[in-house]
Amino acid sequence: MISLKERLTELLITNKLMTEEQLKDALRVQKEKGGKLSAIIVNLNFIKESDLISILSQGLGLPLIDLKRFKIEKDIVNIIPVDIARYYQIIPVSKMGDTVTLAMADPLNIFATDHVSALTGLKINPIISSSQDILQAIELYYPDTTRDAINNLTKEMEASSIELIKETNEVLPSGQELSAISLQAPVVKVTDMLIEEAVGKKASDILIEPLDKKLRVRLRIDGVLHESRSPSKSMHASIISRIKVISDLDIAEHRLPQDGRFKARILGKEIDFRVSVIPSSMGEKVAIRILDKSSVTLDIEKLGFSRDAVENLKSVTQLPHGMILSCGPTGSGKTTTLYSILKFIDSPQKNIVTVEDPVEFQLAGINQVSARPEIGLTFAGSLRSILRQDPNVIMIGEIRDFDTVDIAIKSALTGHLVLSTLHTTTSSGAIVRLVNMGIEPYLINASLICVIAQRLVRKICEHCKEEYAVKNEILQKLQLGGHPDKKIKFYRGKGCEHCYQMGYSGRAGLVEILMLSSRIRELILSRVQEHILKAEAVKEGMKTLRQEGLNLALQGVTTLEEILRITPADE
Repeated sequence: MISLKERLTELLITNKLMTEEQLKDALRVQKEKGGKLSAIIVNLNFIKESDLISILSQGLGLPLIDLKRFKIEKDIVNIIPVDIARYYQIIPVSKMGDTVTLAMADPLNIFATDHVSALTGLKINPIISSSQDILQAIELYYPDTTRDAINNLTKEMEASSIELIKETNEVLPSGQELSAISLQAPVVKVTDMLIEEAVGKKASDILIEPLDKKLRVRLRIDGVLHESRSPSKSMHASIISRIKVISDLDIAEHRLPQDGRFKARILGKEIDFRVSVIPSSMGEKVAIRILDKSSVTLDIEKLGFSRDAVENLKSVTQLPHGMILSCGPTGSGKTTTLYSILKFIDSPQKNIVTVEDPVEFQLAGINQVSARPEIGLTFAGSLRSILRQDPNVIMIGEIRDFDTVDIAIKSALTGHLVLSTLHTTTSSGAIVRLVNMGIEPYLINASLICVIAQRLVRKICEHCKEEYAVKNEILQKLQLGGHPDKKIKFYRGKGCEHCYQMGYSGRAGLVEILMLSSRIRELILSRVQEHILKAEAVKEGMKTLRQEGLNLALQGVTTLEEILRITPADE
């Protein structure tokens, strides 16, 4: 049985509309980039779309329709949902009995006819029209929910200021896919508005999630998710396709997770975006990480740490060798702290190399390597190569396994200053975690300088800051009673237009630094439990995360509620 692709090529070659060489080129492009052969042929300018439609009509014996001269009844249009019509570039034009006549840009697409037949329970009578005519007809006949969504989203913004910055090695999707999406100006507009609003509100992430009856958009601002204005659910597939196109992802793949990135100039700033698309039960969900270099402070003095903590960090980073660990949950600022340390110690006399997955920010004068486990370039493998590059300082994005921590400790023992992160909640817990990973206590004592545990807390908005009273019971529980004649003041934000009614604006860092004293090293050799290590460190002067947080609350930097939410209680 002759395939549809073979039928198309036979028609083109027989009618001398293409040469054998052109056909080979088109098939090669299809193999490399995917897409429909008919769209690739048109995109490569081997044949005009009008000529292709004409020859298909004659060769397949299917009638040709000019949709610009044909009026479609509303009841007929509603047979097929708008997202299906846009995806396959089809539109129903009439119905007789149990048969619907379907105008198709690609009449050879059996997936489209099978899908519509299964969806409607009707037989399909295909006819041919140009993709441009079909897309224009879709915009004309389907309910204009996109325009309502735009009107809601653009009340305060006249025009989008997003300018996509293309990479030189960018590989674009097929011509037909690009033209289908680029003609949907409302979708482009809405997507740009969502991104621009997130950047304007200084969000770190955008989540676009399909629910049962609506599309939900949430922004992570200062570490907390807030629901934002959302487009119509009918726009979900189109918005996802738009994001996939600008991220150089496969817009035809809906079953597997995909990761991509893009760069754009928004509000006068160049911003990097990392995109993750995953399939869910309701449709594809997108998470976009916003990497705004201009909003990141890589100055150890301006991270919000206390003066004692900053001085301790400065002193340990001047040591010639050893390992410094930064720990905390995801999104607690570990990488930013390590970047700030690198900027502080950077000098022409030092060779600094990092290995990260992925590289979040490019640091001038510092060699940064992106780990790529999918091709075998793991943290451990990268480190082995880095050690042959004569480094003075090595930063490892994250310690994930025994091999990585083993090489990191050996590097610290052989004269290198090693910085890395570890996913534990407390500084004493990081040491217990290393022991559990199989590292001998004597090696920990010989290599580890200190452990930094940190969190990020939201700062009170200065424009709506107000004083309030706290019950004595809470003060006593937090050991903040003090003297009866001395009033303890706490502050909070009422909410205003500057902070989008949240009462918070920006974040500050909390840090506890566990220094490895001789007594702490003795306890590590004894393999004691985490709480014993912590108690000894506090006895020696370490300020815990809770203590540092309460100091910030007393200074009016953040709220008491925020400290209780974000820091573990002291035992």
